[in-house]
Amino acid sequence: MKRTRSLGILAAAAALSMSISGCGFGGSSSDGDTDKTTLDFLVPTYSDATKGLWEDVIKGFEKENDDIKVNLEVQSWDNLEKVVSTKIQAGEAPDIYNGGPFTGFASDDLLYKAEEVTSPETISDFDEGFLKNETLDGTAYAVPLIASVRALFVNNELLDKAGVKEAPKDWDELLSASKKVSKLGDGVAGYGMPLGSEEAQAEAAIWLWGGGGTFGDEKKITIDSPENKAGAEQIKKMIDAGATQDDPGSSQRTPLLDIFVQGKIGMQVGLPPTVGQIEESNPDLDYSVVPIPTKDGSAMTLGVGDQLMAFKNDDDKAEAITKFFDYFYTTDNYLPWVEAEGFLPVTKSGSKKLESDEDLKPFLDLLPDAKFYPSTNSKWSAADGAFKSLFGELESKPAADVLKQIQDQVDEG
Repeated sequence: MKRTRSLGILAAAAALSMSISGCGFGGSSSDGDTDKTTLDFLVPTYSDATKGLWEDVIKGFEKENDDIKVNLEVQSWDNLEKVVSTKIQAGEAPDIYNGGPFTGFASDDLLYKAEEVTSPETISDFDEGFLKNETLDGTAYAVPLIASVRALFVNNELLDKAGVKEAPKDWDELLSASKKVSKLGDGVAGYGMPLGSEEAQAEAAIWLWGGGGTFGDEKKITIDSPENKAGAEQIKKMIDAGATQDDPGSSQRTPLLDIFVQGKIGMQVGLPPTVGQIEESNPDLDYSVVPIPTKDGSAMTLGVGDQLMAFKNDDDKAEAITKFFDYFYTTDNYLPWVEAEGFLPVTKSGSKKLESDEDLKPFLDLLPDAKFYPSTNSKWSAADGAFKSLFGELESKPAADVLKQIQDQVDEG
């Protein structure tokens, strides 16, 4: 799921606020709609199916709530934040918005609290970790929409050839197994380690958090810490032992996953869509999906999610928004949308209904153990950029030096 980070408020961006469907919000209601509450709904494109999926949801909702009309506007991720900024500046904020980040809006008192536009029954159905990720100063100002977590993809055939009897659960086992697989030769690598700029912050999180570290919270970004140093030093130990592919410092996640799919990497962290990639490109690959090994074997994964938020506009539309959220998150309406877009559900009821899906179950089992980037901190954007530009230097520099460089860049930013 793509998150753009800049939030430039440009009056000139009004010219960009044309929706993919050919019309944005605004315009007068037809005579038959004058007595209806109108909800303006701005969303990004996740796939070619996004617009149709939301139209199906809206059609069903309006059929059950004939006093409410929902105007859908679909934008590309590249345009989304410019469009919403322009609308807010013009006093035309959407009533419901699928986007991020939300903290600036909440700090400016533009958003309803989640509990003001969502019933207690729906709130209680959300995975607690993903709901907590939508909070600022202890208050939720958005509700989670979709989830994605990371897991370890294991090439069973390569591990078997290397004499590794079972998937590793901790760092020692991972290092040992990866070295054995790398020794198979023929261009095979034990562990795929992508420290390049594409998503260095994600690989960093997997290792640094796996050693008991953290990137901080909404108050303070903490990178240069003893706990984080343990994870960074373990990465160097993997590289120095020849347990990874060549040039991990410049390796990017997407092409490296392609190599795993081709059967040339023993183990690599992947996402739910990786399952579909394997089915499409190499359906005969003998692989398993297991929890990510950590320093002591305790459960941990990186969680990422997008959200829905509701703006407090002139008209009090809280009741209508609540009806829409409660309708959408009903399992029969929510699951088809999530499955079609290729993500994981953020509701407990949705996860329970999908627990028999063999492809998704390993990821669903990890949802309760998900940890998140401190994206509500205003300096997280600087940290994200610092990881992408500097973390790959672990290949050639001491761990403590690299972490200090990242911390310095965050503090300066």
